[in-house]
Amino acid sequence: MNELRNLPSVEKLNQDPEIEGYVREYGRNQVISAIRDSLDFFRNQIKNGDSAPTNDGIKNKILEILSDRFSPTLLPVINATGVVLHTNLGRAPLSHETIQAMQTIGSGYNTLEFNLSTGKRGSRSIHAEEILKQLTGTEAAIIVNNNAAAVLLVLSALAKRKNVVIARSQLIEIGGGFRIPDVMKQSGAKLLEVGTTNKVRISDYEQALQESAALVMRAHHSNFKILGFTEEPSLSDLAQISHQFSTPLLDDLGSGTFLDTAQFGLPHEPTIYESVQSGADIISFSGDKLLGGPQAGIIIGKRDLIQKIKNHPLARAIRPDKITLAGITATLTHYLKEEAIQKIPIWQMISQTPIQLKTRVEHWKHSLQIGDVISSLSTIGGGSLPDETLPSYVLAIKIPKPGLMMKKLRSAQKPIIARLEDGKILFDPRTVLPEQDVEFINILQSLTL
Repeated sequence: MNELRNLPSVEKLNQDPEIEGYVREYGRNQVISAIRDSLDFFRNQIKNGDSAPTNDGIKNKILEILSDRFSPTLLPVINATGVVLHTNLGRAPLSHETIQAMQTIGSGYNTLEFNLSTGKRGSRSIHAEEILKQLTGTEAAIIVNNNAAAVLLVLSALAKRKNVVIARSQLIEIGGGFRIPDVMKQSGAKLLEVGTTNKVRISDYEQALQESAALVMRAHHSNFKILGFTEEPSLSDLAQISHQFSTPLLDDLGSGTFLDTAQFGLPHEPTIYESVQSGADIISFSGDKLLGGPQAGIIIGKRDLIQKIKNHPLARAIRPDKITLAGITATLTHYLKEEAIQKIPIWQMISQTPIQLKTRVEHWKHSLQIGDVISSLSTIGGGSLPDETLPSYVLAIKIPKPGLMMKKLRSAQKPIIARLEDGKILFDPRTVLPEQDVEFINILQSLTL
């Protein structure tokens, strides 16, 4: 244990000129904490039979501890998986205009709740509400922090301790264990199930509405399909029967889209416009999926119902901040200007043709001098259009121990997330932003493939 005596004291290390440099970068309290943790580490090493470290060894350990402590865990990556709305990778990347709007508002003071005309307090709800009213033709709107919160708020404000009629086929669970029945229970609403798992008729709703109900709810199936012997009434039929009993209709679209996905060779996804035209009184959808903006929950609909929702105490707890409002407004502006396909990254990705993708992959192969260009399929993902794919081309690289190379890719200065299929690493250009091509190639060239 004589080796323990060779360890310097905390005070001596703290007076080292090099350690003083660490203090300027990380702060004195953090440096002292790192010194103590470093000395504890080496004490345990010595007790296990190692020799005392050199001063340089101790200082390197201190710096390692500080670097780990201050390293962010939320990092940018290059998504080469071909999954457009990759939930684990942050879903929709934002347009340049959206990023600029968020940066502009976030970098200084703003009119979040200030009316420039009157010089008095204003409302944060107006910023995205006006553009949503223009886009959808609805009477009012409110933004919250995600669509789960939107559904919870609507049910809490309009149906607490009251019946909500919903089809058994729509009692869904999506990612992260989010279950519609649990949300309804949390809101205080009473679940009134109708129909069977695969068959729901308008007569089922009519029978349920003979009882008192606060809402009829339709929930998008989101990430699964019911195939075969199935039946569900149309939204317009639901609206008609709901209104016959003076009961508002809530349409939870889940992802929600302003564009018809069929134009890109995908199955038709019900649009926000169709929901409005079908007569839904309240419509909720996400801001960060097929809308292509920052995470948010959007609620649009009849003025009197939206006002009740705005007035509910929960609305304050789940309201968005200035950055989200700036981003959502900028993203919605692309739709108002009819430039979403040209400006919003996910629609740029979805609209890319196989020939355009093949051209990019061939450029990758030429630059890297490795791999094969093969046809493949990209996935939409994000709980939208389950199992639906788009034709693509990928760079396929077959090497020994591909799992080890996948780990190297994830450990790169800018991590690259790829697919591994049949022992081959696949890089899909659909989800690699065009401005990332040079960086992508440089990273791969720096690795030993």
